[in-house]
Amino acid sequence: MDIRSGLFYIFASVLLFSAFRVITVRNTVHASLFLVLAFFQASGLWMLLDAEFLSITLVLVYVGAVMVLFLFVVMMLDVSVDAIRVGFWKHFPLAATLGAVVSLELAGVLMGGFRIGVARPMALPEGLPTPQGIENLGNLSNTKALGILLYSNYLFPVEIAAVILLVAIVAAIALTLRSRKDSKYQDPGEQIKVKASERLKIVKMAAVIDEPSLPVPASVAEGGAVAEKPKS
Repeated sequence: MDIRSGLFYIFASVLLFSAFRVITVRNTVHASLFLVLAFFQASGLWMLLDAEFLSITLVLVYVGAVMVLFLFVVMMLDVSVDAIRVGFWKHFPLAATLGAVVSLELAGVLMGGFRIGVARPMALPEGLPTPQGIENLGNLSNTKALGILLYSNYLFPVEIAAVILLVAIVAAIALTLRSRKDSKYQDPGEQIKVKASERLKIVKMAAVIDEPSLPVPASVAEGGAVAEKPKS
């Protein structure tokens, strides 16, 4: 067993442990953190298989965006664990049966081809159309070969996907910023038009003296002084 295979089994073991803790831990925030750990271990497995593009994409998209969003949502919602566990044992037999069936199916499919002695790097599939000026895509790195294919043979689908994502972003912003009765927003254009003389307005008001709530002693009202009680 070489170093690559040893790292493969280490990453796979931590991945299985973190995935098991995601569904067994009681705290939802801890479950999200264990899922982040599982994504990092999967990214390490992709890196060992020389699929560095998938590895970095998994970290940037899922760990850097999706899971951070999940974590903040879970922390803001303050999910009640006791309310979630209501009726757990009532549905446990059905859930355990379905889980056992799925596990047996996965075991039957994977056991035939899962006897791996050495972790082998990932190779590009055969039959891909090679762009002009490139003799063999197999001699390039995974990321470079994928970039050449996307921006040469599949440039039009990539541009369509980019336009669809741009439309989705604009639509989300438009739905968020639309004027509603219960929404408060500011108009930057009106703020820019404000002059310096309009920012501060001095108003002259007459002085108002409130009447005292307690009765004033006669000596104070006539201008006399009130003798203080000597301290003991």
